[in-house]
Amino acid sequence: MKAASDTGESVDVLIGDRTIRISSPDRVYFSARGKTKLDLVNYYLSVGDGIVRALRERPCMLHRFPRGVDGNKVHQKRLPSGAPDWIETVRVNFPRYGRHADELCVTELASVIWAVQMSTVEFHPWNSRRADVERPDEWRIDIDPMP
Repeated sequence: MKAASDTGESVDVLIGDRTIRISSPDRVYFSARGKTKLDLVNYYLSVGDGIVRALRERPCMLHRFPRGVDGNKVHQKRLPSGAPDWIETVRVNFPRYGRHADELCVTELASVIWAVQMSTVEFHPWNSRRADVERPDEWRIDIDPMP
């Protein structure tokens, strides 16, 4: 399954019984390689089973890059208003601040592609699952390369 655009106009991507409209498919997200938003959609489509398995049932913070990775990064915990009603969430609490967030909870590939449509490049899943966010079931090591 590969989405294509020859005109730069919006592209509809059918995933199962969901249709995700990709706006600005030709927007360059990775300028060093000239890769676009649509290229990112196609990448996530190509690794669909793996990305869903990695994110399934976990609260996810999104790193969005509305102007591509050379632009400003938006750290988004809360699902934006206007999300389709089929997008699933999980409520996480931040007692220290007396706040909470309803974060994306991936259960299907369509929710990943919807997040890419919203300019998400990186997914940052919790190490716990929706059923019990206070009890991690994975240990993750995040090694950030240094210049």
